[in-house]
Amino acid sequence: MSANSRLTVATHILAWMALVARRSPDPVTSDRIAASVNTNPVVIRRTLGLLATGGLVESYRGVNAGWRLAKSADAISLLDVFNALEEGARFALHPSKPSQACPVGRGIGATLSHVYDSIDDGVRKTLAATTIEAVLTDTLSSQPSKRRG
Repeated sequence: MSANSRLTVATHILAWMALVARRSPDPVTSDRIAASVNTNPVVIRRTLGLLATGGLVESYRGVNAGWRLAKSADAISLLDVFNALEEGARFALHPSKPSQACPVGRGIGATLSHVYDSIDDGVRKTLAATTIEAVLTDTLSSQPSKRRG
C-alpha cells in the first residue's frame, strides 16, 4: 500500500509561497511552484484549486497572473490544509459487512471504530497545532545556509 503524499505536496506549496511572499507580494505561477516541488505544474494546479476552495490561496488573472496566500502563513494550520484537501478518514472499516454469524465479524466494526476515531482525533490535534509558518521556519533552520527559494 503506497502512502498518500498530497498533504506533503500541499504543505510544500504553501511554505514555498510563504517564503516567496517575504520578498515580493506578487503572485507566483504554478510553473515556479512546480520547480520547487519537482513535479508537473498540472499536479500543482489541481492542488492549488483545492487549497483555493479551502480559502488558503487566491488566484489572480491577467498580466500578473498567478497564486498568492489568502491569509498569513501563521494563520494556516496543517489541519486547514488537510481539510482543504478533503483527505477524509485515515482508516476505513470493511467495504462490505462482515458475517454477523461470526463473533469477530459481529463486533470488530465497533471495536475498530473506537480505535480509528482516537487516531483521527490525535492526528487532527497535531495538525491543528502546526502552522505553515512553523513548517517554513523549521525547514529553513534545518538546512545549511544557502540561497533559498
